[in-house]
Amino acid sequence: MKNYQAEIVAVGTELLLGQIANTNAQWLSEKLATYGINMYNHTVVGDNLERVEQAFQLAQSRSNIIIVTGGLGPTADDLTREGFQQMTGLPLVEDKESMEKIEEFFQNRGRTMTPNNRKQARVFEGSTVLNNKAGMAPGMYVHYQSCHWFFLPGVPREMKHISQEELFPFLEKVTGKQRIIQSVVLKFIGIGESTLEHTLSDLIEKQTNPTIAPLAQDQAVVIRLTARGETKQEAEAMLEQTKKLILARVGEHYFGENEESIEDIVVQQLQDLGYSISAAESITGGMFSQRLVSVTGASNVFAGSFITYQSRIKEEVLEVPSEIIHSQGVVSRACSDAMASNVTRKMQTNLGISFTGIAGPDEQEGKPVGTVYISIADGDEVVVSKQFNFTGNRNHIRDRACLKGFELIYQYLKSKS
Repeated sequence: MKNYQAEIVAVGTELLLGQIANTNAQWLSEKLATYGINMYNHTVVGDNLERVEQAFQLAQSRSNIIIVTGGLGPTADDLTREGFQQMTGLPLVEDKESMEKIEEFFQNRGRTMTPNNRKQARVFEGSTVLNNKAGMAPGMYVHYQSCHWFFLPGVPREMKHISQEELFPFLEKVTGKQRIIQSVVLKFIGIGESTLEHTLSDLIEKQTNPTIAPLAQDQAVVIRLTARGETKQEAEAMLEQTKKLILARVGEHYFGENEESIEDIVVQQLQDLGYSISAAESITGGMFSQRLVSVTGASNVFAGSFITYQSRIKEEVLEVPSEIIHSQGVVSRACSDAMASNVTRKMQTNLGISFTGIAGPDEQEGKPVGTVYISIADGDEVVVSKQFNFTGNRNHIRDRACLKGFELIYQYLKSKS
């Protein structure tokens, strides 16, 4: 079975400037893995003819499946065709069907077609035209010096449509049956990347198939498992077996897979238990509530929140006793506990969570920047009351406090189920 090495070349200065993200490469890589095609390189090149040609030459030298996205439009800075022609010397011709489709597009909208739109119908002589039902510029397939070249529009909607309708079926014919690649991302909370890796070090060292890759993300520590098999079922069975080995060691920190977020899981836990929750936020300033309500179904479990940033509002609105504020301060365990208890009572929810602390830049009440208190009340009882000392800048501290709040709720609700 031939080993195919795939590469994606994205053409467009807007990608280099960061004006848009290269989501096409991410989507294509994920989809191509299910066909058993190994993705070795992602390249992004700006709208410059010489650099486009150089990028194509490099791809030709190291890959045998090359997918180019972007640079097929009507304007002068759309240089994909020109770059490939300069490298190969292949002539360009106008595709009759594509030209008729472009003309029909303008006629149906009562608009005059400018001459430069004819450029979108130009294809390489002898190429296989990939029909674009979602836009005007067609895709192309060219077999050049043992390499399979595919040219796709850069507009994501058009790229995805051509890929699903034309590219993927065509690749199956070109490559024949390949081993299936399946991946799953396991997500963990309350454990650092280094600790997770150390705990699983022997499994990671012995990995072959599936592979085990620990990764750090903003909201979780994750492990990506990737398996290769003759069938999807075989690959999934290998993933499940390795997942069981991992969870036997660090399962207490595991909360979900793939696209699941900790807030997704917390909302599901609340629904399963028939619980409602409210929040009293000081340092987090509504971040916790914002993340919670981003989840579909949050309205079934989340009553609302108080953002009590100033001491006066904590006392007047949340009814935190003045003696606590004056004797222990607003950044204290006592204040945090009172905030959690009182928001539960005022909102008439099963649970209440509170956040108070110092994000910086200056210390407060004699306590250093990064001091955070988080409390959870279940009815009349404070069931979780924790102090943390986070590091980082102002927003980093607030982010970490918010994430820690979700972790504490998750662990508490898990103990109740």
